[in-house]
Amino acid sequence: MSRFSTNSRQAPKRFDPRRPQAVADVLDRTDAFRALRAGVEQVAALQRDLGSLLPDYLASNVEPGFIKDGVLALFAAHNALAARLRHIEPRLLSDLQQRGWAVDSLKIRVRPRPMTDPPPPKQARMSAAGASALQELAQALPSSPLQEALAKMAARHDARRAPERKK
Repeated sequence: MSRFSTNSRQAPKRFDPRRPQAVADVLDRTDAFRALRAGVEQVAALQRDLGSLLPDYLASNVEPGFIKDGVLALFAAHNALAARLRHIEPRLLSDLQQRGWAVDSLKIRVRPRPMTDPPPPKQARMSAAGASALQELAQALPSSPLQEALAKMAARHDARRAPERKK
């Protein structure tokens, strides 16, 4: 006789809020969440189709919205991309309809992305030998804008080394 009976059923899993759960399981729990899941899956499928229909520079900067009354909202990162989308709108609309999307028109909007932090300023470091070589070169050159720039650069890097020497 087998340990596993053919008539046995696994007990249904109980909800335990302390255990991690797959998002799909959470979204299937109620009717309201099922509708949300369907909308999220629709937007994801639309994003994939747009990614294959649009050039890379557009696909990475355009986000689809929901389809409402046959109108698909597309959100571009800035005005230039929105203008380019409006330029290819008839072809894009036709391609989406051929792929089975129930879209009659496109509504193109600009949704700027949040500003990213600028990169930190460069902190160039020069060795003492490099700074002294620049200083010697600046002294060897006749008076000119180049000679002044080299002297200023050598002095700036030599001044950074001054606190290190005091230690």
